[in-house]
Amino acid sequence: MILFPAIDLKDGTCVRLVKGDMDAATVFNDDPGEQARAFVDAGAEWLHLVDLNGAFAGHPVNGDAVDAILAAAGDTPVQLGGGIRNLDTITYWLDRGVRRVILGTVAVREPDLVRAAAKAYPGRIAVGIDARSGMVAVEGWAETSDLAALDLARRFEDAGVAAIIYTDIDRDGTMTGLNVEATVNLAAGLAIPVIASGGVSSLEDLKALKAAAATSSGVIEGVISGRALYDGRLDLKAALACLRESAEC
Repeated sequence: MILFPAIDLKDGTCVRLVKGDMDAATVFNDDPGEQARAFVDAGAEWLHLVDLNGAFAGHPVNGDAVDAILAAAGDTPVQLGGGIRNLDTITYWLDRGVRRVILGTVAVREPDLVRAAAKAYPGRIAVGIDARSGMVAVEGWAETSDLAALDLARRFEDAGVAAIIYTDIDRDGTMTGLNVEATVNLAAGLAIPVIASGGVSSLEDLKALKAAAATSSGVIEGVISGRALYDGRLDLKAALACLRESAEC
């Protein structure tokens, strides 16, 4: 299972929000490149980036910060979401070195774009499903739709999507633990691998997810962690070691 350290970008800095509230941002590092390098040096196999300003604006905003992270990450793959809502922007980021692009709002608004992108770039398109009480939220989590997370994910079963990134908004940034049950249930209903996100607070959360994944009929590819890594509640090296397939933690 892969641990994806999160770098959320707001106004060119690395921040963490609470339940997606842009007014509740805590700045953890004003040098995104430096932060990326620290994660890579600690052994991270992937980095997870979100352009928070872009998610609200509907187009990329923190491009310079993303470029700095790509330069610092070197050969470590990066996945990026936030404000990516047309094929030109998808192509732009993939050409610049982003390994995988995450499509969120457009998965609800323009599912045909997701299908076209997945066909054009096999294995390089993920769908971000951010849910509040099980219902999909869009536009930087500012709007909650009447669409269930599983129903949206199933729309892309035959599209060639690389992964579903499932975030429980009610837990994101709250340090209250992953919604393991919802994540496992989503994975069990899909053929697409699922990446868990929202609420990781300790090594115990990773142990619980790993144990649940081992008995699930679905595939849980990994888990995203942000605030717990930044404030020291979760040690990155210990977390990486725990999630190795043969490890007992």
